[in-house]
Amino acid sequence: GLALNIPNQIDDYWDLAEIVGSSMACKAYFEEYLLPTINKPLTLGLDEVDKVFEYPEIYRDFFGLLRALHEEGKRREIWEKLRLVIVHSTEVYVPLDINQSPFNVGLSVELPEFNNQQILDLVQRYQLDWDETEVEKLMMLVGGHPFLVRLTLYNIANRNVTLTQILQNPTSSSSIYADHLHRQSLILTQQPELANAMKDVVINNPAKLPTVTKFKLHSVGLVKLQGDSVLPRCNLYSQYLQTYL
Repeated sequence: GLALNIPNQIDDYWDLAEIVGSSMACKAYFEEYLLPTINKPLTLGLDEVDKVFEYPEIYRDFFGLLRALHEEGKRREIWEKLRLVIVHSTEVYVPLDINQSPFNVGLSVELPEFNNQQILDLVQRYQLDWDETEVEKLMMLVGGHPFLVRLTLYNIANRNVTLTQILQNPTSSSSIYADHLHRQSLILTQQPELANAMKDVVINNPAKLPTVTKFKLHSVGLVKLQGDSVLPRCNLYSQYLQTYL
């Protein structure tokens, strides 16, 4: 409402929530008030939606609502005005009904691994005096993982740590990767079947897994696929999970 510069009328519509639920009340607010007000498309961008995954009591209804809004755009003219851009981390996997998930419809854009040249470009942007030797050392540890590459360069550029210090013990509790690795381990703790599958991957490297399990681990971001085989996504994960699992 603020972005569209129109008055807030939520109270007039939210009484419906007690009768039909908050998802339907939200849908009604868009359909009966927000969308009729505009004469051009509205793009609604939702960043870091994986934060909602932490609240199982609401995420199914919330993502079911997003899926419903997407489907409405296929069959009703007023909903053609709405465009949804949903940004989420691959680190989080939650089981959703395939017919209620907004993640298996529309255009999916996956952030690929950085290559050497892209990392070198990022190094220059951080004004680090590196050449390909340092880049290769970093890639030996984290591959081209976009988040881990940027996390590393950010900490080095801010003089929090050096590359040599990082490589000495990257999986320690004082490492710059500690929080990230802890989040990964929590995912496996909450889903024992994935922990057992990941243990198989770490031990056999590569491993053969059932299709659904392979998809889940890839969705979490812990593995990479090589034909029918599954490998740890990077050496950092492999080192950490050898100890954790």
